[in-house]
Formats: sequence, structure tokens, C-alpha cells
Amino acid sequence: MMSQEPVAQLSYYGISPWEIEVVYGIFNGRFSIKQTELESFDSDFVSVLNIDIPIAFNDEFFKWFEFRRWDKVKAILKEMKRRRGQKNALKIDLCFSSMPKIRFIADSDDRDWFNNSLEKIDFVLELIPFHLDPTKLPDDVTEIIYKFDANAARWRLNTAFVDDKKFVFTGSAWKLVI
Repeated sequence: MMSQEPVAQLSYYGISPWEIEVVYGIFNGRFSIKQTELESFDSDFVSVLNIDIPIAFNDEFFKWFEFRRWDKVKAILKEMKRRRGQKNALKIDLCFSSMPKIRFIADSDDRDWFNNSLEKIDFVLELIPFHLDPTKLPDDVTEIIYKFDANAARWRLNTAFVDDKKFVFTGSAWKLVI
């Protein structure tokens, strides 16, 4: 699929050297890796891991990356949550480069819901054509963010960006907030 190895970015704080080494190892099999250790910037979380994947979120990604390797990603992220216990100890931000950029933010304080959210990311593939229908989004969206809705036990569109404008999905329509 790729003629030149794309560069994935791992930026983090509060992640142990062992944990980042495992994440690095999983992604290093398919990408060149750029790592950045951050200063703590979100007082609500002890640990934050941002994974920027330079490929679109689609079936081709999962075929190329391999589902077994994706299962390893989910397993290490779940283990990181288990090691931190309850509360908002861990926030994961998975960002896929495409147009628009697609981000999944897993930050549930409940470990079971956190694990469930990771397991269900793959299921969003089937909904992407519906969610990205231009008639259902603000014009010229550059990025969308999914958040896991524990009440419905599924990922929902939450935020959309059009350049410097921020829209939040209210359940029936997009509302401009910035």
C-alpha cells in the first residue's frame, strides 16, 4: 500500500517506559515513529497518550495494518487503563489522517466502558460513509472527533472543526460554539 514508510507520532505524558516501548514496537512494524514526551497539560488525567496515524481510517488501513496488530494496540491500551485503576487516569487520543481527520478520544473513568470503547472503534468503519455525508456535516469540515457514549454503548460524532470554527453535535444538528 505504501511506497514510502509513513511517520506515526506518539506524544504522551505519564506513560511508563515499558508501556511506550510496547506501543512503539507495535507501530514500528508499519511506520517510522516520532516520539515526544510532553509536559502534563490536562489536570484531569494522570496519563495521556496521543497516537497520530498518518493514514485514513478505512478498511484498507485495517487490511494493511493487520487486525492482529490492531488487537495488540487495543490490548496494550486496555492494560494501561487496568494499571491505573478507576477515575479519569488515562486519556487516549487516536487520530487518523484523512480528509477530514478522524479522532477517537477514549477517556472513560470506568475500565469496562473504556475497554468497550476500544473494542468498538472498528465498528465505526461501517458508519463512516453515513457520518461523512456532506449533507449531514458543516461545510468544509477538516476534523471530526468521536466520543464514546456509555449510555448508548457506541461511538458518536461529537465535535467538528472547520478551520478555526468549532461545532458540537447536539443530537439532531451541528451547533457552532467558536
